[in-house]
Amino acid sequence: MGLEGLWRIVKPYCAMVFLQFGLAGLYIVSIASMKQGMSHYVLVVYRNVVAAAVMAPFALWFERKVRPKMTFSTFLKIFALGLLEPVLDQNFYYMGTNNTSASFASALYNILPAMTFVNAILLGIEKVDIKRRRSQAKVVGTIVTVLGALLMILYKGPVVEFIWNKGHTRHESDSGSTNAHHWLMGVLMLLFSCFCWSAFFLLQSHTLKSYPAELSLTTLICTLGSAQSGAVALVMERGIKPWVIGFDMRLFTVIYSGVVCSGVTYYVQGIVMRERGPVFVTAFNPLCMIIVAVLGSIILGDEITLGRVIGAIIIVIGLYSLIWGKNKDHLVQPSDDLPTTTDGVRKSKVLADATVLEMPCAKNP
Repeated sequence: MGLEGLWRIVKPYCAMVFLQFGLAGLYIVSIASMKQGMSHYVLVVYRNVVAAAVMAPFALWFERKVRPKMTFSTFLKIFALGLLEPVLDQNFYYMGTNNTSASFASALYNILPAMTFVNAILLGIEKVDIKRRRSQAKVVGTIVTVLGALLMILYKGPVVEFIWNKGHTRHESDSGSTNAHHWLMGVLMLLFSCFCWSAFFLLQSHTLKSYPAELSLTTLICTLGSAQSGAVALVMERGIKPWVIGFDMRLFTVIYSGVVCSGVTYYVQGIVMRERGPVFVTAFNPLCMIIVAVLGSIILGDEITLGRVIGAIIIVIGLYSLIWGKNKDHLVQPSDDLPTTTDGVRKSKVLADATVLEMPCAKNP
């Protein structure tokens, strides 16, 4: 095997590891910026404007000959994608993370594959044969993942101290019942954000079948998302002050989140998803959680409690049980999960939905 063949094998792995480090950085810098007074509504607008501006030249040049014709139904799908991710998911994610912590949000987001699995069943996309071991693994993995998330929500336990955060963590219990109320609201916001992210991936995978131009799709999502989030920001933030940012952490957050966490992430995830399937993408979620937990405790002084550690471990166990079952589906019955038939009806209807089944990646708020 030559270097070219080896690179072809390791390229998807390198791409996903790069994205997890990139997304982990977003958890940290966004919270740091909001602590400096930046409005998350304005951050979402600037983030998507930057992403659209960066990705548009590449889309115009590289996909000028292969870009499919825009139809009204495709436009509606892209409009919905812009609403689900840039507007709803990102805003509720920022609000939820601000009321909890970066490490908690990244850990809770590991329920994303289980949530998508349930949504796929409700939509009739995912099929479960309880007599088969792979279906049993998917069901058990989903239940275990939800139980881990519930443990994180309902039980905190003592603070777990490491070498880098010993004596430097911020104690959330100092604020009493008011802070507990904010924490619960933050959890609910994160769960809704996770639901929107799941719906975004289901719809994105479906849209890529009728509009297979990743760069152009990314640009359009960010453009429509910036317009919609801009309308929301104008209602929620009055005056010019929230829109003014200087050469500080806030400007860095806008550029970083726009380029890395919106533009590049949408594009790379689409490429890897089409080549290796969403199951491959999902498998890298726990890496992001680990990176964020360490960086959050070092940079932001986030607490890492025993309940969150145990809940995160349970979530990872359930996650990989779910992934194992989906991987067996792909290997044993490829015709069911990734249809390749040339039959017109089946290809346009089933193929458009089938690749969605295998669970999307972790948040890219």
